[in-house]
Amino acid sequence: MAAAPSRPQVNPTDSSDSSYPSPRAPEYSPEYSTREYWEEVRAAGLPSPWRGAWPNIISFVLTVISVYFVGKAEDGGSVGGLKLVLGLLGILMSHEMGHYLACRYYRVNSTLPFFIPAPWLPIGPGFAWGPLSFIGTFGALIRIKSPFPDRKALFDVGIAGPLAGFVVSLPVLLLGLREATFVEATDANGFGLGAPLLFRLAAGWLRGDAPANMTLVLGPLGKAAWFGLLVTALNLMPVGQLDGGHVSYALFRRRAIWVSRAVTAIALVLVYLWPMWLVWTIILLLLGRRHPPTLADERPIGRARVWIGVLGLVVFVLCFTPNPILISWADFLRALRESTGF
Repeated sequence: MAAAPSRPQVNPTDSSDSSYPSPRAPEYSPEYSTREYWEEVRAAGLPSPWRGAWPNIISFVLTVISVYFVGKAEDGGSVGGLKLVLGLLGILMSHEMGHYLACRYYRVNSTLPFFIPAPWLPIGPGFAWGPLSFIGTFGALIRIKSPFPDRKALFDVGIAGPLAGFVVSLPVLLLGLREATFVEATDANGFGLGAPLLFRLAAGWLRGDAPANMTLVLGPLGKAAWFGLLVTALNLMPVGQLDGGHVSYALFRRRAIWVSRAVTAIALVLVYLWPMWLVWTIILLLLGRRHPPTLADERPIGRARVWIGVLGLVVFVLCFTPNPILISWADFLRALRESTGF
């Protein structure tokens, strides 16, 4: 996920990036919003990505530890933990490096990937220690520290992450499905996972139909692929400053706001149906539905990128599932009461 800043002259307070000068700061002036200023900044060269990168390194190490112990705890032992780390972080790293390398190509200042480890807390029956995310992480992101020069750069940075993550997800998915086992439905523990279209197609091709009263249980690589496809789909939603929002604005400019509003409305409907969408819809609302313009919006984007945008839509359809975690509101509230004792 690439978090992009707003242009200062539009509304500086909307930006989550503290690198922009505050309108209240004495050094703030309209020159920061001009194309010439940022072209001079890019011409001067990008700073070293390792400067101030300690939070990124620490977050990566903590995420590796969290993911490893999740994989190890689920009857996979050390091998299971290692598989989950390699599969999951391989997908997330490729996604974020797709953004990062595209930023370097266009001389857009950005940070290295920042991974988000899941906190471990005493939860569940007996208050045993466990992660707030069943996969051990909440994903990763990079921070964009300068405006996009034009819509070509915006499009390429936005689409590069999901496509790179999707490509790496494919071999992880194939290996994960070969690793998965059929067990009796009554022996399957925990909650079920909703299968994206690509997952269903690949499972039918590699494993065939499940025998009667049997269900396919994923191992660590299968869970890594499932989460990778989920991350790809969520980030491709054309809302605000998500990856899909970058692509949508690059293609439709000011008309992208209507796409963003429609998708947000659909997300609100999904919240009513399934609790999993509650947190993500809140994130969508916090990110905002309007995308800031680039420094040179008038420059054409080219027909080739329109077709790549269609490819992104196909990837979204293959990766999306309306109910990723098979749990209803009634089941969710019941589990919440059991875990908290209220």
